[in-house]
Amino acid sequence: MGGEYNRAAERLYLCVQVRSTWFRSLTPQGREGRAVTRQTQYHKNPEAVSRLDPEQYRVTQQDGTERPFANAYWDNHEPGIYVDVVSGEPLFASADKYDSGTGWPSFTKPIARTNVVEREDSGHGMIRTEARSLHGDSHLGHIFPDGPADKGGLRYCINSASLRFIHLDDLEEAGYGEYRTLFTSDTEGK
Repeated sequence: MGGEYNRAAERLYLCVQVRSTWFRSLTPQGREGRAVTRQTQYHKNPEAVSRLDPEQYRVTQQDGTERPFANAYWDNHEPGIYVDVVSGEPLFASADKYDSGTGWPSFTKPIARTNVVEREDSGHGMIRTEARSLHGDSHLGHIFPDGPADKGGLRYCINSASLRFIHLDDLEEAGYGEYRTLFTSDTEGK
């Protein structure tokens, strides 16, 4: 009896998750005024977790923080998007990246706010807002209220170890072609 109940509960949970993801995928996202469709197959991939290097594992799976100014993307100025190293879900665009002087990649906002989960973090003797990826449940970094005021005032301070960068020229080939709209001018196509 218990096994049948567990299987039924698992099927119900899966059905709710699929429908929930499907409905969220219809929501317009991206920069203001630009809708981008979202793929729905993002999830915490055990194979991707097994391929993480020790630093990536420590940061994403054990809520670590990498050293400032000694990480892959703090000084990256190339156009493209940053995705979760574990799930592949799109998180941030280079168009929203800025130099905060902290030594970590900093963004004014995520591509889709629904892909970045905020949680209270009271570790290290302070209260902060942690940023985690929705589907990969990867620790990304923290959110601070000291970002550029004209861009909303938030600073998403993100560990490079939790990200994979996909250059604008490679978006199509990597399966993220719909995110090219984040880099088109507002006057294009009018």
